[in-house]
Amino acid sequence: MNPSRSPRVLGRRGQGGFTLIEVMIAVLVLAVGLLGFALLQTMSVRFTQSANFRTQATNLSYELLDQIRVNRVFAQAYVGDYTASTDAGDCESPTGANLTAAKYMTDWKCRMGKALGENATAKVGRNGDQMTVQITWGDERWNPDADDTTFSASTRL
Repeated sequence: MNPSRSPRVLGRRGQGGFTLIEVMIAVLVLAVGLLGFALLQTMSVRFTQSANFRTQATNLSYELLDQIRVNRVFAQAYVGDYTASTDAGDCESPTGANLTAAKYMTDWKCRMGKALGENATAKVGRNGDQMTVQITWGDERWNPDADDTTFSASTRL
């Protein structure tokens, strides 16, 4: 038997495993990493929600501009300031030959309220043959003091 390999000669050099301090440091590093990942996930959800609101505002603006182009003769009837609505009576889509600008706008305000919240507003303006739609909504719902976000689109008739 080789004396250099005997358990008595190996002593402390032969011990394996981790000390309590090493384990605590590893747990601390893991906790900081997981906390950073949770913060990243939270920010991702916020930015995804913001992108969704911008997409909804863009779609609503272009839809309204398309409706105005289709109904050019009564384009002036769409001009005005609008506040989003979620009333059940306003949320019935008008159909048929009796579709007026007022009925369309009532339905459009309801869709705007469902997509962007009850505090969303819209402003439709006309300057000669150019129509402009501005939609404003509270994008940062987690921060009540934040400025509202506005999307604007325009077209020529």
